[in-house]
Amino acid sequence: HVQLVESGGGSAQAGGSLKLSCAISGLSATSKYCMAWFRQSPGKERERVAIISTDGSIRDIDVAQGRFTTSKDDANNTLYLQMNSLEPEDTAMYYCAAARPGAYCDISRESDFVYWGQGTQVTVS
Repeated sequence: HVQLVESGGGSAQAGGSLKLSCAISGLSATSKYCMAWFRQSPGKERERVAIISTDGSIRDIDVAQGRFTTSKDDANNTLYLQMNSLEPEDTAMYYCAAARPGAYCDISRESDFVYWGQGTQVTVS
């Protein structure tokens, strides 16, 4: 049973920082999983924020380049999204997701992500 649980969201002032965490459980230790962060604002389509491969060799930020970074702590089965210089436009529900086993991280599509967390709200004012 795969479970992804996000935390760390909340309210922040523009220019501030937040660090989101995603606790991961139930993924096979022998399979390769592409992990990602997505976000969705009311009235907007969900967009991918960041992606990172199992071994960390593929790590990409799709939005907010230079402000957001993603990392993994394999020992603690946790995915992180560090968000700096926050802007009101970053206000959204942020989701952690894992792709189906074996999906190529660098060419993954949203449909490849089959495991999702419940989301954590980030509000920037």
